[in-house]
Amino acid sequence: MEKIIKPMNGYLALLISLVLLGVAIYLFTQGPENPVMIAPGIISFGLALFLLKGLMIIQPNHARILNFFGKYSGTVKDNGLFFVNPLYATIKVTQRAQNLATPTLKVNDKMGNPIEIGAVIVWQINDTYKAAYDVADYMIYVKTQSEAALRNLATSFAYDNIEDETATITLRDGGQKVNELLEEELANRLSNAGIIIQEARISHLAYSQEIAGAMLQRQQATAIVAARYKIVEGAVGMVEMALEQLSKKNIVELDEEKKATMVSNLMVVLCGERGAQPVLNTGSLYS
Repeated sequence: MEKIIKPMNGYLALLISLVLLGVAIYLFTQGPENPVMIAPGIISFGLALFLLKGLMIIQPNHARILNFFGKYSGTVKDNGLFFVNPLYATIKVTQRAQNLATPTLKVNDKMGNPIEIGAVIVWQINDTYKAAYDVADYMIYVKTQSEAALRNLATSFAYDNIEDETATITLRDGGQKVNELLEEELANRLSNAGIIIQEARISHLAYSQEIAGAMLQRQQATAIVAARYKIVEGAVGMVEMALEQLSKKNIVELDEEKKATMVSNLMVVLCGERGAQPVLNTGSLYS
């Protein structure tokens, strides 16, 4: 459990150390004439070094963990010059936000398709005790757990709706929801190390190279089919409207055979990719 302590100001200890150093230098200079001065000089010099060892400077967004002969004594998070017990062993820890760009991982999605995925994670140490003592190396721990969380996310969802039409969330279209799920899992995994997640975003997402070409063709085919469906649906409506208007306004009376011919011609014109070529009929409608 992290314990925050506030040590004494270090400026007084620094001043005393400088005074002791000055006294030691003066006594050493008097040593050749008066050997009795050497022993006090050594003591003054030793005390000065002892006090200087207890001084520590803590920069903004940094902390110092104090350990007294293997026992955790507390954490100093204030900034400035401080004096602590010179016998303390200290560990420097930064509390600045740090970025982690995971390497591009090759995994299988929920449907078994090989995909490539990567993420950018912004993390920060919140509990210095856990970061220093509950894990062997919190930097390696963050990297390893981030990759594990990303792999788990990739295997939990399909890449897109082409493979899983009933999926409510996919990796490609999930957007903010996918990022929130990644943040939640990372927060759970890294809480053991006293680390909080500020942001996690998918930075790279693609089919693996060996199936990328086939999947692209499949997506294009799906898009073409969807476009054709809309075109045919619209053409049928227009043909229906044309027949209805011709019948309603008594412009021309068509039997079933001519209606079928007209419908066929209209569908060709409306659904064709090229512009229709007009044909001039100089005879009657039935010749």
